Amino acid sequence: MPNPLIISDLSNPAVATITMNRPDKRNALSLQLILELTSAFTECSRDRNRRAVILRGEGKGFCAGLDLDEMAQAGNAEKAATALAKLYEVMATSPIVTIAAAHGAAFGGGVGLIAASDLVVASDDLKIGFPEVKRGLTAALITTLLRRTVPDRALRELILLGLTIDAKQAQSLQMVNRVVPADALLPTAHEFAKQAVAAAPNAVARTKKLLDDIHVRSVKDDLNLALKFHFEFRHEVEIKEGVAAFQEKREPRWGSRD
Repeated sequence: MPNPLIISDLSNPAVATITMNRPDKRNALSLQLILELTSAFTECSRDRNRRAVILRGEGKGFCAGLDLDEMAQAGNAEKAATALAKLYEVMATSPIVTIAAAHGAAFGGGVGLIAASDLVVASDDLKIGFPEVKRGLTAALITTLLRRTVPDRALRELILLGLTIDAKQAQSLQMVNRVVPADALLPTAHEFAKQAVAAAPNAVARTKKLLDDIHVRSVKDDLNLALKFHFEFRHEVEIKEGVAAFQEKREPRWGSRD
């Protein structure tokens, strides 16, 4: 079984590239991958010589979201949600610059990886989707992060209708910084990293802390609130039906609202 995560240093040791390496699963977030991503971002943040991290996905897409086959197993959904909240917190509060290089597709939890990053470069073929409500799920953690950047009306449309948008639409909603051809994706991400390395490291860390502190609540507190909501208001029947319908490639058969 290939390693689900690859960490590499290219020409600049101050910049790490973290590659999600589950191309056969469209880099879906298994619990193992979530934990390894958290560990990798934590280690990069602790390394005083590290100044920037680029996150990318191997294969045809960036990240398909949570691994629903794994999440269907008893107890995994709760573990994954808690672990994913921690991953988002580690990424969002890292003292170094985090850069997502997203191509192909990002759905569900994969959108959270984009939202938790400081900077986002998107290839022009990128599709970003919010399928949670169509699977009986609530996009609690993702909504928490996107609420900091995406205008309220637009966010409601995305989340409540379960829309899929393209890279240019995502850029207009401030979800991504740059939209480039696929062959320019990594070079553009490395250009961002180069500029990050040129900045004073303590000034960057202080500025990132300030950006978090000037919100009404810190990202950690927001994610804890979202996690509480996720566990308190999960509709098990809807989730089981939504996931089953997705796996069986059929339309879900919803019941009435409580």
